Amino acid sequence: MSPASSSLCLFLFLSIFSCIKSDELQILLTLKTALQGSNTDVLASWVSNNHVCNFTGITCNSDNFVKEIELSNQQLTGTLLFDSICQLQSLDKLSFGFNSLYGTISKELNNCTKLQYLDLGNNGFSGSFPSISSLSELRYLYLNNSGCSGVFPWASLEKMTNLISLSLGDHNFSPTPFPVEVLKLTKLNWLYLSNCSLQGPIPAEIGNLGELINLELSANNLTGEIPTDIGKLNKLWQLELYQNRLTGQLPVGLRNLTNLQLFDVSTNFLEGNLSEVRFLTNLVSLQLFENQLSGEVPAELGQFKKLVNLSLYSNQLTGPLPKELGSWADFDFIDVSENFLTGPVPPDMCKKGTMKGLLMLQNKFSGEIPASYANCLTLQRFRVSKNSLTGTVPAGIWGLPNLNIIDIELNQIEGPITKDIGNAKALAQLYAANNRLSGELPEEISEASSFVTIDLSNNQFSGKFPASIGDLKHLSTLKLQNNMFSGSIPKSLGSCNSLSDLNMAHNLFSEQIPSVLGSLPTLNSLNLSENQLSGQIPASLSSLRLVILDLSNNRLTGQIPVSLSIEAYNGSFAGNHGLCSQTISSFKRCSQKSKISKDVLTLIICFALGTVILLVSFACFFYLKKREKDHDPSLKEESWNMKPFRELVASEDEIIDSIKQENLIGKGGSGNVYKVMLSSGKELAVKHIWNSDTNGLKRARSTTPILGKRGGKSQEFEAEVQTLSSIRHVNVVKLYCKYGYTSKVNEKSDVYSFGVVLMELVTGKRPIELEYGENTDIVSWVCSNFNSKKRVLGLVDSRIPEVFKEDAVEILRIAVLCTARQPVKRPTMRTVVQMLEEADPCKLVRIVISKDGTAKKIEVKEDEKINSSA
Repeated sequence: MSPASSSLCLFLFLSIFSCIKSDELQILLTLKTALQGSNTDVLASWVSNNHVCNFTGITCNSDNFVKEIELSNQQLTGTLLFDSICQLQSLDKLSFGFNSLYGTISKELNNCTKLQYLDLGNNGFSGSFPSISSLSELRYLYLNNSGCSGVFPWASLEKMTNLISLSLGDHNFSPTPFPVEVLKLTKLNWLYLSNCSLQGPIPAEIGNLGELINLELSANNLTGEIPTDIGKLNKLWQLELYQNRLTGQLPVGLRNLTNLQLFDVSTNFLEGNLSEVRFLTNLVSLQLFENQLSGEVPAELGQFKKLVNLSLYSNQLTGPLPKELGSWADFDFIDVSENFLTGPVPPDMCKKGTMKGLLMLQNKFSGEIPASYANCLTLQRFRVSKNSLTGTVPAGIWGLPNLNIIDIELNQIEGPITKDIGNAKALAQLYAANNRLSGELPEEISEASSFVTIDLSNNQFSGKFPASIGDLKHLSTLKLQNNMFSGSIPKSLGSCNSLSDLNMAHNLFSEQIPSVLGSLPTLNSLNLSENQLSGQIPASLSSLRLVILDLSNNRLTGQIPVSLSIEAYNGSFAGNHGLCSQTISSFKRCSQKSKISKDVLTLIICFALGTVILLVSFACFFYLKKREKDHDPSLKEESWNMKPFRELVASEDEIIDSIKQENLIGKGGSGNVYKVMLSSGKELAVKHIWNSDTNGLKRARSTTPILGKRGGKSQEFEAEVQTLSSIRHVNVVKLYCKYGYTSKVNEKSDVYSFGVVLMELVTGKRPIELEYGENTDIVSWVCSNFNSKKRVLGLVDSRIPEVFKEDAVEILRIAVLCTARQPVKRPTMRTVVQMLEEADPCKLVRIVISKDGTAKKIEVKEDEKINSSA
């Protein structure tokens, strides 16, 4: 070849070489564009004025062509343009695993014919995986958890005879038998086919893959027995067959896998004994749980020098555990629960100070808890319940700093819970029920601030329950039943705002039920039965939404709150002979002159009338009634325009300071009447009404009608009401602010009149209307329509907003009770007040009924609940 020809060839080669270089730069820049929105720092070096071999993640060969793209686990997102990428003619490694790539894996991947390493696993691709039969030089194929689905092209693996690692697990592929193509890949040392819809038996030919060090076929639908030929895989380091439907025994050849360190065949249907396991001396982790294995745990396991994890729970194993179990290595975890194991707890599993979990519940272990575990500072879970353990809990165990659960229930353990428990800052659950524990519970328990559940039931604890229990802000369940705790129930329980289940039954608790229990926002189960509790049932309990309530067999007295007198709580108050009720027939009816409880709530109603005006008004009223009865023609309708009551405003202090013996001017069935001299010079008559609630002073402004029949019309009275309110409803007293309610008035007839007033308020009707029918009044009209919800809603005044009509119906229901035909069946006024408190009539627009029968709405400002004009 002439020199000229040689120069021309060199020129052409350099030109082609330069073009290829230029093309590779453009390919990578195009790839960068497709990955926009990714981690920009990784691709920051991918710029046109930089050489491609200097791009992050790019490796070039000796000719400076792109050989590898390694961008796995780089937080990349976007799509891969395989038609472009596979134009990199020297590319033998393509790794994009553990990113967030999406789109489809296109068939152009087949053009990357020189690939030896392909990793697209752990991404978000979609669609089916294409046939890649042209990638015959592949040695490492990682497609696990790529997002692909459908039928996998198993046949395309047949020519990949050089494959060393194959990972296709964690896919929702179409169900298929174990692929025979895989059995021909005899150079494989890593096979991961877990959770990829394999079904049927494991072929005996699996034994031909003699180079395997890892075999994972878990979470499929494999059936039949584990083939004996698996014993030929003597290089295996890990064998995982868990969560299948395998049956039969552990195969005889298993003993040959002397290099096996990780063995997991849990959650299958295996049976037989563990004799083959005793030869696997290099085991680090043995997981055989949830099978039907039987027989004893081989004594050889006590000599396994590398064993750190042992899970044998939910089998039928018997006999003792090896004494030296877990004492050689940095033992981490044991769970042998739900078997029939006997003997003592091995003492040295935390010998190296690394153990985190000790779970041996529901067996037949006996003896004492080894003292060595009191020093196991790494321990997080200690569960030995449902055994036959005796002795005491070593004091240090109570205070282990990393423990989040202690479960010792259903044993024969005795002794106290020591003060060490104050150091258990991570302890969330304590299950110690059904033992023989005794002594007083230490105050330090409240320092274990992570508590969620405490169950000390059915023991022999005594003494006062720690008053500092309220410091446990996360406490949800507290079970103390069947002990001998005494003293009062701590009021600090009212600070346990997460409490949902409180059981203190069958103890010696005394004094009153703390009213603060009624403020617990999530409490749904309360059992205080079989104690020595006294006093009244706090009205505050009415605010709870309890699924379970049991206050039976105590020494409680007074009235059962009306809202608790329901069928759902049937039997909840039995055995309290001092209780009374107006609605539960099994209890005596409450007397109106019953002794005042020392925790009563005072409701003070200030009537807007001076004492002198009060007497004159009554005289005028009865005089007019008499004239009407005698048909006095001199009495004209227009003359009946008197308003004997007017609004007056008084301060709370003025009223409260006047409630004393020297100002007593009268006595009634529901309280005493006192003379109050205001700073303005006005005199008031104030009634001090007895009630069972105690809470803060609030003000309610009220318009209160009183029934004064004259031609079917009603008088209008207004009053300023000052009240020590109930916990939940202040304004309810405005319906109880009935002038003239003294000992001279028969209460049952008075309740009847009040019921009529309620009916007038809700319906907007007068006591007598033509629409009721001949000889029919408002009472008969309301009661006759009360058997249909639709008809009842039709009774409600149309001027009451729709949103409040259900509340109005509840007031009508109370009115019907008040107007029962037989006086003995009518509730007391005190009961009416309680019912009204629960019905919350404050929601209703205040309707004033004037003497001409018209009605107007007045703005209700209390709690800013309603603002309505006429």
